[in-house]
Amino acid sequence: MQIHQVYTQSVLRNFTYLIELDDKTAIVLDPWDESIVNKLLIEKNLHLTTIINTHEHWDHVQGNLALVEQHQCEVWAHENGQGKIPGLTRTLTEGELITLEDETNLRVLDTPGHTLAHLCFLVQVNGKTEAIFTGDTLFNAGVGHCRSGNVDLLYKTVAEQFYTLEDHVKVYPGHEYLENNLNFTLNLEPSNEDAKVWLELAKKTDPCITPLITTIADEKKFNTFFRLDNQEIRKSIGGLNTDKEVFAALRALRDNW
Repeated sequence: MQIHQVYTQSVLRNFTYLIELDDKTAIVLDPWDESIVNKLLIEKNLHLTTIINTHEHWDHVQGNLALVEQHQCEVWAHENGQGKIPGLTRTLTEGELITLEDETNLRVLDTPGHTLAHLCFLVQVNGKTEAIFTGDTLFNAGVGHCRSGNVDLLYKTVAEQFYTLEDHVKVYPGHEYLENNLNFTLNLEPSNEDAKVWLELAKKTDPCITPLITTIADEKKFNTFFRLDNQEIRKSIGGLNTDKEVFAALRALRDNW
């Protein structure tokens, strides 16, 4: 199995992911554009069997119908995506295992907050989690907005399902927002040396060639939403008592930053 992380160069800086399996079939996550997917399928000589959408927003599903027409593939997503996600053929549920290859699975996580129809997916090999597709729930150095969701639910999702992941787990988000998010971190926590190092790296890196991949350990170092008890951050937002309050305040600041 190979995971191809494709920076689409879209106005919203989307990532599309192609999971290449050893039997020459493929699964695509959140197709921004059918032409991008088809180009990679042809290059790799792959047959597309399935589209998986993390959630219903247009920039994550707009390639669905063209790909379904061209490849007769299925479309899988959250049950709350019914009537919203083009071509939906199968709904996925919390804890469900999607078999990719022998001992390699995707485990479905129900992750409300950004929307109420949001799923994330753990990549598990021999029972061990190696990576996570996070859609618009978790970004490199940030989290998703809640304009069509609920910030309290997002906090619960991140606290219960992301803080608990092991440090080595790789993060595959739905958008390339790293540089901007690191600037947000440094605005609130200017002493964060890890954020400074990664910001310089992000400035030098072309996501079209080699997208930067973070781990949960990295996120703990520079993702403001993973550092809720940091006193410099808390001072920057005027105190507050609980992690939940800090999270909500940070999300509100990020909305207008």
